[in-house]
Amino acid sequence: MRTLLIYLVVFLVMRFMGKREIGKLSVFDLVISVMIAEIAVFIIEDTKRPIWEGILPMVILLVVQIGISLLILKNRTIRKVFDGKPSIIIAKGKLDREVMKKQRYNLDDLLLQLRENNIQNVADVEFAILETSGKLSVIEKDSADGKQDEKKEEGKSGDVAIPSKYRFEILPIPLIMDGKVQDENLQKLEKTRFWLKNVLQEKGVHDFKDVFLCTIDYKGKLFVDAVRKSH
Repeated sequence: MRTLLIYLVVFLVMRFMGKREIGKLSVFDLVISVMIAEIAVFIIEDTKRPIWEGILPMVILLVVQIGISLLILKNRTIRKVFDGKPSIIIAKGKLDREVMKKQRYNLDDLLLQLRENNIQNVADVEFAILETSGKLSVIEKDSADGKQDEKKEEGKSGDVAIPSKYRFEILPIPLIMDGKVQDENLQKLEKTRFWLKNVLQEKGVHDFKDVFLCTIDYKGKLFVDAVRKSH
């Protein structure tokens, strides 16, 4: 009965934490999960210990996790602290040894994940991005070249000319996140806030704060998700 009760509590705690914990384990998520597992083991093994001494810490961890997740949801700076940011391991077919060393990411890990992406040769990779979850996102040169050709065929029909040196670094490129303009990305695109504001006004959005997410793809087309205001 003790085991079944703890199982139910752990199940409910993980369920309330949300699907993010199942789909992607960041360092923060991993710490919480390990602590909950350890608490569950202790309370099951030590039958003399009151069961609430195991349930209470789990509930506290649940509250902490939900609180920090809500904070991360509203603040991208804090989100970077807890989740980190993607690292470019391969750029234009060349390995970045400094990034690999910083992330303690060895060649065996790289070759393994390249094989998982059906890549046999490092030279065939345009960009390889190590995500915060540890997954390697790979863009092949053939795919990149195809996109560049498609862009050329469009001529002047694209909304924005994306510099080739940045076009495939982050897909899509975020321009506004949580109502905050990503000035660094605008600079790399050689654009200004004035340009961005004019583009948004054409789409019926008059304030940066009203935009939850605005991205631009390799074709130069914008995606805008505006906050819906209640009247």
